[in-house]
Amino acid sequence: MEYSIGDFSKLTGLGIHTLRYYEHEGLIAPERNSSNRRCYSDKDFTWIEFIKRLKDTGMPIKEIKHYAKLRAAGNPTLSERMEMLAQHQQALNEQIAQLQEHKIKLDEKIEFYKKEIERVQKNVPS
Repeated sequence: MEYSIGDFSKLTGLGIHTLRYYEHEGLIAPERNSSNRRCYSDKDFTWIEFIKRLKDTGMPIKEIKHYAKLRAAGNPTLSERMEMLAQHQQALNEQIAQLQEHKIKLDEKIEFYKKEIERVQKNVPS
């Protein structure tokens, strides 16, 4: 299916200016119709969803741009793209572990306060 930039913007949840910025930065390369208007496809949608996921996981735009260039170069870059994603996955796993550690400490502190509040309330004369 083909989408105009307006329809594609609605479909992806990205603004028209963001889509044009992504195109300017080489992240996406929509086809053009006979009137030279952008035509987005389902393949573009899948790619945009992946870009959004990379951004949501903290990959910098600079790295996403490098990944996009590799992707555009085709199959000879499969190993390099996989390595980029493996490195990003490792960084993400480290962040997750750190966040889990922070959560444990917060849980412990909240539990301490619950017990302390109960103790104080029991000792207050009514």
